[in-house]
Amino acid sequence: MRIFLTGFMGSGKTFVGQQLAGNLGFDFFDMDAEIEKVAGKSIAAIFKEDGESCFRTYEREMLLKLSEKDNAVIATGGGTPCFADNMEIIKKTGVSVYLKLSTGKLAERLEHIKQTRPLIASKNKNELYQFIAKTLKKREPCYMKADYVVGGENANVENIASLLFA
Repeated sequence: MRIFLTGFMGSGKTFVGQQLAGNLGFDFFDMDAEIEKVAGKSIAAIFKEDGESCFRTYEREMLLKLSEKDNAVIATGGGTPCFADNMEIIKKTGVSVYLKLSTGKLAERLEHIKQTRPLIASKNKNELYQFIAKTLKKREPCYMKADYVVGGENANVENIASLLFA
């Protein structure tokens, strides 16, 4: 079984994914961390030096690789489901869960860690909120294709496991 966690950056995919994998005895993979290993540099450096299109190529290749893993929980990147036919790959090869959070909650979480996120690092508080609102509006239709939608503020291992194994 493969479980893909999707959602906007800051929605808790990595945190929830690690807990879920641990409880299920599955392997955990964070796509961004796996991309950094392969690329030999940070996501921020890939964006800065090679551009977003290069990052999206890495991302797609990593998705294809991870979609072959058994007994795995995979935290996708925030944009992963919204590019190419990535969501179709996710749906074909596993079960998908969208961790849904409001724009305000995402902005609150991301304000403290934005320097590590290349798409938002230079934004002030208002610009950050506007960026999240605009990007989330574009991405939400992709996210909503997930097999399950869980309120990110209430996302915990027990809730997700009960959905998946009901």
